[in-house]
Amino acid sequence: MTINTASYKDLLAQRAALEQQIAAAREAEIAAAVQEVRTLVQSYDLTHEDVFPPAKILRATSQVAPKYRDPATGNTWTGRGKPPIWIKDKDRTQFEIV
Repeated sequence: MTINTASYKDLLAQRAALEQQIAAAREAEIAAAVQEVRTLVQSYDLTHEDVFPPAKILRATSQVAPKYRDPATGNTWTGRGKPPIWIKDKDRTQFEIV
């Protein structure tokens, strides 16, 4: 069993050297990857849209016109979803908006 006798300053120096090596290796690998991508794009005549397709366009939700109105309060309901208390279990024809 060996005991590491490196001092704090020695370890910090080693870390700084390692961080420089990491940064240099990253730059080299990124440059190689970019060159490979450029070669593939050129050889297959790819466009920007081929490589990066546009994001899905979100469909705008449309407002539904209300079909029913409570004459007492003026509240409205589109006829979709759970019916409000003022129209529940009642004849809806009397509440129709003409």
